Amino acid sequence: MRLKTLALAMAGLPAAALAADAAILDEIVVTATRTAQTADETLASVTVITRKDIERSQAQSVQDLLRGLPGVSVANSGGLGKATSVFLRGTESDHVLVLIDGVKVGSATSGQAAFQDLPVEQIERIEVVRGPRSSLYGSEAIGGVIQIFTRKGGGATKPHFSLGGGSYKTWQGSAGLTGGGEQGWFSLGVSGIDTAGFNACKGSPSWKISCGVIEPDRDGYRNVSGSLRAGYRFDNGAEADFHWLRARADNEYDGSFVNASESVQQVLGGRLGISPAEAWRATLLLARSRDDSDNFKDGVFKSRFNTRRDTASLQNDFTVAAGQFVTVGLDVQRDSVESGDLESWTPGFQTYARTSRDNNGLFVQYRAGFGAQDVQLSLRRDDNEQFGGHTTGSAAWGYALSQTLRLIASYGTAFKAPTFNELYFPDYGNPNLGPEESQSLELGLSGRSVLGQWSLNAFQTRVDNLIAYDSATRATANVDEARILGLEAVVATQILGWDAKAGMTLLDPEQEGGKYDGKTLPRRAKQALRLDADRAIGAYSLGATVRAEGRRYDDLANATRLGGYAVVDLRAEHALARDWRLQGRIENLFDKDYETAHLYNQPGRSLFVTLRYQPR
Repeated sequence: MRLKTLALAMAGLPAAALAADAAILDEIVVTATRTAQTADETLASVTVITRKDIERSQAQSVQDLLRGLPGVSVANSGGLGKATSVFLRGTESDHVLVLIDGVKVGSATSGQAAFQDLPVEQIERIEVVRGPRSSLYGSEAIGGVIQIFTRKGGGATKPHFSLGGGSYKTWQGSAGLTGGGEQGWFSLGVSGIDTAGFNACKGSPSWKISCGVIEPDRDGYRNVSGSLRAGYRFDNGAEADFHWLRARADNEYDGSFVNASESVQQVLGGRLGISPAEAWRATLLLARSRDDSDNFKDGVFKSRFNTRRDTASLQNDFTVAAGQFVTVGLDVQRDSVESGDLESWTPGFQTYARTSRDNNGLFVQYRAGFGAQDVQLSLRRDDNEQFGGHTTGSAAWGYALSQTLRLIASYGTAFKAPTFNELYFPDYGNPNLGPEESQSLELGLSGRSVLGQWSLNAFQTRVDNLIAYDSATRATANVDEARILGLEAVVATQILGWDAKAGMTLLDPEQEGGKYDGKTLPRRAKQALRLDADRAIGAYSLGATVRAEGRRYDDLANATRLGGYAVVDLRAEHALARDWRLQGRIENLFDKDYETAHLYNQPGRSLFVTLRYQPR
């Protein structure tokens, strides 16, 4: 499918539907430029999920919040708590940079963040920025950036609380306290979820297929998390902020080599912002993130993979003239890996040839507005201890055709450094790998009317030196290339008292050259649609979400096809009192049987009820 075909398909959208809630324009986003902008100012394609959205949707996981958003595809291996991969704009799952309160997170071995273990009750908002951002953030941001912000607090001291349960013997609870007054803020919270689950994998006697074993049992999951955030804004404008998030998970699944794990995700960071001069703001961030995993087979310890990421960042924001801003910054990062096999009591069975590496990145950005035009230019140089230097850049331009219509065009390059698994894992890695590289073009049109806001964005991304396993050498290699064409539509309106929102993605993710030339990249659907509708009626609220995705393939050769599907979720809420709400959700109303990864089951029809206390 070429871009022209995608555009013709989009032309069939009813013109009356191209509108959205104007309040979206007032949302402040920081991920797209590393500086604060409103959503209508940014030249990037951004989706913001607020705390209000999280509670309204009654989502139990981050992947539930992300499913079906424009440009987002999710593959899950068996339900709540199971391994989850997120694809942005058709790029690989490790081409997504994930931040928590500005700190890079994820496993240095696998190259992915554990979305399935991040607790939704500790989250204040999520920003999903689509398109390359390596020129600001460095490695991994080929498809885009997902930043998660924990609860901040502020104002009067208030407690919050939730307790719920439902299908698959699922129980969840949370409690917290926020406050801080006018100049300070603090938020302290704990939460937990426990589910007996269902059979994660349908199984196969072949280790090459799915879980490689037939274990028709329930695969449970338990997660206990805590978070703390506190800060203060001094009279001279200086700000200090501290944040901590920790989630510990126990997971059961089906597998030939391991079938249970104990994992820890943790982020600890501190930020200090000062203004040495009226037109100069300097911010220092120091942080450490951890991704730890102990793995078992039938209760017997088998392996350990612990990764640590230490980061330091100094960012300077200058106002050089009216409407013109320059940002200059330095990022320092050190990744460390610890692995071992306790059966031999020595870290020898699954150790890596190298267990640490450093990366230093220097970046500069220029933003300006000239009447109806806006520009953003950025450039970054990364120096990596393993693969050397790499330069990325981007340029974006926006033009207001009228007060309600805006045109945006952008170009950006990005890269992803090889992971420790790809470089050093025994009998798999290749220490001579080079980084994956990309070039992306985007053209967008957005508008407003009395009904709201709409946007259309067309894009093309080319990725060179894709890393894949080469059976001839029995090691990873830079062997493939990919070309991805796509079109995204974001629309919404108010219809008969209902707040309705829609997002649609049309995608053509194709491999180029090599053994699989012309094949579709695996686990990406070519068509995806999400519709959300909500309405408040007195003390009651009703809502529904429809998610539909076309067929996809599970392998590079396109030999294993996964069928398309559509699922309907319903939700309702009753305000028992000013600060008390009773919520109910029916997931997968029509009990659709579907897969996002071959042979891995997804939840059937499910019911969940939650009692929530949240002072207004």
